[in-house]
Amino acid sequence: MPNRKLILFCFILIFGNRLSAQTSEVIENYIKTYKEIAISEMLRTGVPASIKLAQGIHETLAGTSSLVQKSNNHFGIKCKTNWTGPSVSHTDDAPNECFRKYEMPEESYRDHSDFLRNSTRYSSLFKLDPLDYEGWARGLKNAGYATNPRYPQIIIKLIETYHLQDYSLIALERKGSRTEEVNADMADAIVQEVPENSTEKIYPPVPDNYPLTPAPAVTTYPLGEFRLNSTRVVYVAAGESMLFVAEKYNIPLAKLFEFNELEPSETLLKGQLIFLQRKRKTGEADYHVVKAGETMADIAQLEAIRLESLLELNHLKNYMQPAAGEKLYLRKKAPASPRLVNDLTISTNSSPAPAR
Repeated sequence: MPNRKLILFCFILIFGNRLSAQTSEVIENYIKTYKEIAISEMLRTGVPASIKLAQGIHETLAGTSSLVQKSNNHFGIKCKTNWTGPSVSHTDDAPNECFRKYEMPEESYRDHSDFLRNSTRYSSLFKLDPLDYEGWARGLKNAGYATNPRYPQIIIKLIETYHLQDYSLIALERKGSRTEEVNADMADAIVQEVPENSTEKIYPPVPDNYPLTPAPAVTTYPLGEFRLNSTRVVYVAAGESMLFVAEKYNIPLAKLFEFNELEPSETLLKGQLIFLQRKRKTGEADYHVVKAGETMADIAQLEAIRLESLLELNHLKNYMQPAAGEKLYLRKKAPASPRLVNDLTISTNSSPAPAR
């Protein structure tokens, strides 16, 4: 009998793990299929892409429910009195309820956005920060979108488990840069796939107008993941998608921006080092000599040190720019702050005071 129980337990454990893996794969396929629609709807109406995807996953069992199969209704929206379009009968809270039917999933996504945007019941949601997915999840429940008391927790869990916040961040970045154009040469560059033990090197592309003259010598970096100052890092070419990097290395997009002290951006405008974990508070070398055109952010990346630590060690503020040739301390407090670019400008432009 004990052996039978052990066998049964092992069977349940193995079957459960396989089922969980299959479920996760189905959800990830749903996200890949509908993420662009969710992003475009956030741009159009303000409904967070993270919320829309999480609701779609939950309402349709990631696209596998009988309702979505026969109606393309991804959000369980019932007919109501103002619906004049096609419909299907489906048992939900009551037998044979009337649900809206759509020709294409995109129509369901648009109708869901309009349904929330145009209803006074949900108007308070649009006053929230679009990145406040917890507030949105609770607000939907409080406004009567769902009867399940655990609805907010379900939506929040889906967003956090599958990093759905990444798509809201992408939508916000696109909204802020619709009129910006990325250099075509930069946009064609990609992160190159090679074996981790490869000894090949990648030469960062250098746009014509960057860096500032005089240009520093071009540094070479290994292809794929390597380490600087005992910190995981990759070199990412200009124009590459940050979401691609986040997904490739299984890191939430928001964390990737945080680790590299970057503002949210869909693509990189210049090739640079991207750290896959938080940088250290001290550098590997003792000093860094500032080169022409280098910013403090550039130096923090090159030396694999947190920007706030680099500033603190050298008695500097965010807005200060040390002059070329100055020595920055990376492991201990500098005895004094370095000369700044502005100091040199004032010194160069000043003339002796007239004699009185």
